Amino acid sequence: MTRRATSRSAASSRCAGAPAKSAAAAQPGAAGAADPSAKVELSGAVDLMAGKGTADFDAEKVERMSESIADGSYKVNAELIADKLIANAQELLGKVKR
Repeated sequence: MTRRATSRSAASSRCAGAPAKSAAAAQPGAAGAADPSAKVELSGAVDLMAGKGTADFDAEKVERMSESIADGSYKVNAELIADKLIANAQELLGKVKR
């Protein structure tokens, strides 16, 4: 009996003017279906995220860098990092069409 009371109170708390959801609206492919001419293109990064691609890397270079970081001899080239950040931002801003 408690469950029925809860269901009734939930139903009575709905807005009087709000339309009830129909079963057709909840089903995929119902009214408002996607335009069949719509196109989506995914980058190669999707394959890497899905684990389908291969991540090529130089294991020896990773080891050398790890050792230089550990022993304190790794030098950060702030100018190179700044240049690449600026280039990346310019590339991204060039793709944005306003």
